[in-house]
Amino acid sequence: MDTSSLKDLYTHYAGTEPAEITELPSSGSNRRYFRLGKPGETLIGVLGTCKEENEAFLYLDNHFREQGLPVPEVVAVSPDRMAYLQQDLGDTLLFNAIEKGRKTRSFSVEERDLLAQTISLLPDFQFAGARGLDFGKCYPAVEFDSRSILWDLNYFKYCFLKATGLEFDESRLEDDFQAMCQVLLKSCSDTFMYRDFQSRNVMIYGGHPWMIDFQGGRKGPFYYDVAAFLWQAKANLPNSLRLDLIEVYRRSLAKYIDVDEEQFYGTLRHFVLFRTMQVLGAYGFRGYFEKKPHFMQSVPFAIANLRSLLDRPYNEYPYLSEVLMRLVNMKQFTDELQKRALTVKVMSFAYKKGIPNDASGNGGGYVFDCRAVNNPGKYERYKPFTGLDRPVIEFLEDDGEVLTFLDHCYALVDASVTRYKERGFTNLMVSFGCTGGQHRSVYCAQKMAEHINRLHNVKVELVHREQDIEQNFSAR
Repeated sequence: MDTSSLKDLYTHYAGTEPAEITELPSSGSNRRYFRLGKPGETLIGVLGTCKEENEAFLYLDNHFREQGLPVPEVVAVSPDRMAYLQQDLGDTLLFNAIEKGRKTRSFSVEERDLLAQTISLLPDFQFAGARGLDFGKCYPAVEFDSRSILWDLNYFKYCFLKATGLEFDESRLEDDFQAMCQVLLKSCSDTFMYRDFQSRNVMIYGGHPWMIDFQGGRKGPFYYDVAAFLWQAKANLPNSLRLDLIEVYRRSLAKYIDVDEEQFYGTLRHFVLFRTMQVLGAYGFRGYFEKKPHFMQSVPFAIANLRSLLDRPYNEYPYLSEVLMRLVNMKQFTDELQKRALTVKVMSFAYKKGIPNDASGNGGGYVFDCRAVNNPGKYERYKPFTGLDRPVIEFLEDDGEVLTFLDHCYALVDASVTRYKERGFTNLMVSFGCTGGQHRSVYCAQKMAEHINRLHNVKVELVHREQDIEQNFSAR
């Protein structure tokens, strides 16, 4: 279909031909969007390829508007129902409004507020939006059922898993797919499930979120949309922010139902796993088969989400868990992970020979001055030893002064390692200096390297510069 139908529709509605018709960038669907009109007075024209999908959107849009929910107003529809005009909400997707946070994993107050506003609206769509809703008008499925679950799981299997070349037992995998189906269906409710609730389907208009592209919605469990929004691959939300937003959602949810906190989190993690597999299937189809680069660029983020989920075993699906663990550890994905993995370099040095340079070129990091700590180098009997030797260790630890000093250092470095990992930074340098780079700084650097390795899953490179000693600690 060409744009003549939209031009005619606009002319009939506005009483004049549109001064301009500009096609807008497409996303994952085959629908085409256009901006029509004149500067300051524009509408969005939509050309669909499926009448049933259009009908679902038009019905849901009208229903949600009647419920007072923020969705665009449809002002005109073509007789064949294949084209329509709707309110122009501008060009700012939530996805773009949080771009700086997505790229740095450091979200500003304004970005956090937009995310919180958005997820606090979700229960209104799920519960208020379901009031009086004829789910029979939903397309392509009326509800979230076993058929749609297994379709998505097999979408993942055939469009992503097989495309990677990973070997697996299909029969055993299908057994776990059936088990997952049973777990997910326990949480079904008479609520509206948006299904593709993510930051690309939210417009920021007048400083507030408005919802678009809900035509694939159906009756289903509210957990699914929480998982879809907070674990959207390229949204790149740090886990601390996810937890904050979950609590925003739960407070808004409390207007409609009470859900036990333990039950909520226990159920949500199954939907997060399912949704992650579902989007990998979509990325596989759009990327591996349709060769659309945007979707391939999202794969490493989804794999990172999946890797994090598998930190806690899914005992309900033992073989699936085994397959997924092998998947995230495939070389093609671990190589990408290594590029973005954090390495902490810990050094000891002598101030009289200068503070070490940061070879990564990033600058920054910590330099801790150990010279306030009681110095064993003042005593002849400790001069043959370093901070790695038992006599020096006992001297430093006997009065506890160095332990208190290190506790303060640990607190600062732990906070930075956590944030650097969340933000995808690759280098952090931590240096300890003393007079000769032999006793106090060596002891402190050694303890810090061991501490980081024990508490954080990152690579640590330890260098005692003046002693010409190096040691590497691998990420676990």
